[in-house]
Amino acid sequence: MTSSRTEPLPRVQEDGLTAGADGDRERSQERRGRRRHRWDARWSPYAFIAPFFVFFAAFGLFPLLYTGWASLHRVSLHDPSHMEWVGMRNFSRLLEDDFFWNALQNTFTIGVLSTVPQLLMALGLAHLLNYKLRGSMFFRVAMLTPYATSVAAATLVFTMLYGRDYGMINWGLELVGIDHIDWENGTWTSQLAVSSIVIWRWTGYNALIYLAAMQAVPDDLYESAALDGANRWQQFLHVTIPSLRPTILFTVVVSTIGATQLFGEPLLFGGSQTGGGSHQYQTLGLYLYEQGWFDFQLGRASAIAWTMFLILIVIGLLNWLIAKRLNKTH
Repeated sequence: MTSSRTEPLPRVQEDGLTAGADGDRERSQERRGRRRHRWDARWSPYAFIAPFFVFFAAFGLFPLLYTGWASLHRVSLHDPSHMEWVGMRNFSRLLEDDFFWNALQNTFTIGVLSTVPQLLMALGLAHLLNYKLRGSMFFRVAMLTPYATSVAAATLVFTMLYGRDYGMINWGLELVGIDHIDWENGTWTSQLAVSSIVIWRWTGYNALIYLAAMQAVPDDLYESAALDGANRWQQFLHVTIPSLRPTILFTVVVSTIGATQLFGEPLLFGGSQTGGGSHQYQTLGLYLYEQGWFDFQLGRASAIAWTMFLILIVIGLLNWLIAKRLNKTH
């Protein structure tokens, strides 16, 4: 009888131990799950943005630091590992280099010739597209087509248009009694030709930016202006333009940065890194290309790159000051 009473006890203890072990295992798994959830919530955002910083460090930060270091040395592209310290000599030589000042002047001139008409035309086109037009989506896509076109293809077409003997532009000028113009070899003519390529490629892009900003202007402002007797032109001047000031400032800064870095259009227009026989349309980008990849002076090219970088910093600071002033006036 004793054995019959004591037989169930081990099973009860064994079941209790098993249930306790299972409960501890479940609690342990639950704690690990909560810990993984906290780690996931804390570190996942960093993992998602990590590829950007990795690529930026490899293709943005490292080239910037390397060119800054190379600009302080005399280094040839044939042997980039051999550097001779020269300090600020590469920068001081730029101040004494007439070709550098010529490239800087050409960059400024082409920048003005391309940026001002481009933004004025973009503003006018955006104002037209802002009204309800039949087939407005088609016109918006058509505006973006030049931007999507390859710079090589666009420049090739414009080079043919500006041809001295068989170009269509000279053909049209001949019809009105104007002699053929040697667009490539003239100073102002070549710069106008290069500027026209930039205008054609970027006007539609800026027009769509202006259009998006115009559509965000409240209709109440136009209705109030109309009640005060303002016509459409007066509404454009006194309602649309003030509302677009931040957007206009943004496009001016971006276009100025693009003009400072202008490279593909002048290179392909003449097919030479010199920007014409007299360097008449050689920009800073072309001058950097000539110094680094044709004269093999990597140190001088790096100094030019950093000079362009400093110019862009100045442009950014001016943008910040003007934006701050505009915010105060509002």
